[in-house]
Amino acid sequence: MSLSDTGDGLAVVFQHGLGGDQSQCAEVFPRVPGLRRITLDCPAHAGRPFSIAGFASDVLAACDALGVRRFVAGGISMGAAIALHLAVRVPDRVIGLALVRPAWLWDAAPVTMRPYAEVAAALRAHGRVAGRAIFAAGATAAHLAEIAPDNLASLLGFFDRPDALVLADLLADIAADGPGVTQAQAAALRVPTLVVGQARDDVHPLATARALADAIPSASFAEITPKGLDKPRHLAELHECLANFLVSTFLLAGPRKLPLPLWEGAGGRGETAPDSEPPLPSPNLDPLRGSSPQGEGAPPRPNASAGPSMNVSSGIAPP
Repeated sequence: MSLSDTGDGLAVVFQHGLGGDQSQCAEVFPRVPGLRRITLDCPAHAGRPFSIAGFASDVLAACDALGVRRFVAGGISMGAAIALHLAVRVPDRVIGLALVRPAWLWDAAPVTMRPYAEVAAALRAHGRVAGRAIFAAGATAAHLAEIAPDNLASLLGFFDRPDALVLADLLADIAADGPGVTQAQAAALRVPTLVVGQARDDVHPLATARALADAIPSASFAEITPKGLDKPRHLAELHECLANFLVSTFLLAGPRKLPLPLWEGAGGRGETAPDSEPPLPSPNLDPLRGSSPQGEGAPPRPNASAGPSMNVSSGIAPP
């Protein structure tokens, strides 16, 4: 197993998206004292078919090997699906959820995952070079170039990978899969949950993130700046959401401002912690309650109960 285990304290099993690896999680996860991030590279098991349930089994095996019994489960896209699967499969072990840019609700093979299946088919039929050219000239690429260019860039990047044949199998299998969770099972969850979504994302629709947050009774929702629009701001807002949720829910009696840096690998920023504790880069928000009614710079609210969704980029809780 290729495993990343960094930090000490609360165990957070945080998994990457489809075709990604540990570096994706290192970039987006906040580097805060008291948090331990555990990430397993997927695929970590040999042989097909690849599946979300199979990756969840790998994650549990890794936790067992590390002696980690209970943990917060989270991740990006496919990682969020793995986390949701774990919360239903082993409810005695998952104490919270942090679901970033979810791509699935309940059904397998959602229409938003079809571009991954198309990339897999192009790789298998035509190889890396010709396959890229054919996919880039197709209707799916033209659609994504107009409404979600960040999605298109990620998909085209798969054609540059040296492990094209294994990657094609992985993309095809997971695109046809699902988290194996019903809406009723999600509604029965009773763990603190944060769901984060963004606009301008055809693979991870904002509506999917909102619907998932609505389905889980204890969930809070946060909308952040789209990665394709402003990646530094996207990362800063995501770090803030995750850090405030994890610290205020599991490490403190109530939310507070946290010192910078909050993340690993964000373009060279955040390598050295300052002596003081400056405010976070985006408006003062508590992901569990929404925006502060006192205005920017006011202390966070004193309790951490679930509440309305928020828009981090604007600092205004939507109606």
